[in-house]
Amino acid sequence: MLVRNWMNPTVISIEAQASMAEALNLLKENQIKTLPVFDRETLVGVVTDRDLKRASASDATLLEIHELLHALTRIKVRDIMSRKPITIPDTYTVEEAAEVLRDHHISGAPVMDAKGRMVGMISQNDLFNALMSLTGVKRRGIHLAFEVEDRPGSIKDLTDIIRRYDGRMASILSCYDRAPQGFRHVYIRAYQVDRDKIGAMLEELKSTAKLRYLVDHREKRREIFTP
Repeated sequence: MLVRNWMNPTVISIEAQASMAEALNLLKENQIKTLPVFDRETLVGVVTDRDLKRASASDATLLEIHELLHALTRIKVRDIMSRKPITIPDTYTVEEAAEVLRDHHISGAPVMDAKGRMVGMISQNDLFNALMSLTGVKRRGIHLAFEVEDRPGSIKDLTDIIRRYDGRMASILSCYDRAPQGFRHVYIRAYQVDRDKIGAMLEELKSTAKLRYLVDHREKRREIFTP
């Protein structure tokens, strides 16, 4: 899942010589948190809602409200923007992009192509959308979590059982984090499962691997079997 497929290709930007008031209006009108700042055609920085709030608060301690409104038109974006902005290549995966945003404590970043041109923005919301697509949550269905032996075929054993009960796989994810040595955690989301036979399916699954929890979105059912 590449950033180029999940970014917002519509770039809302602002010129460095624009006023703080113009930046505030753009953020509000477009319901975004980050504006790339350009000097002609060169990306020179970013300005965020936090930058603007911080600048507004510092001026408000010194000025009356009517003077503050005037200051918003006088202060230039170049005076409050963050220079040398963090950017993300469009060939990064979404998880690499998430790591960049987390490590730099930012909510979004400009996306650059191989020629150094800005081609979009990637935000936390874009990453949330990618995560939702990856896990298949929009299909609702049944979400099952297991602790399985780390051996060839261990996941197939589970999916074979689910398929016997008419289940179709929306997603299969696994990880080793917080799993005992020699085991891994597996998360399966399935839909079209025969609900009349779900009890029998769960018993088969429990005999194959440790079932940690079940979430059935359609039936609004949640069962936690192990921590």
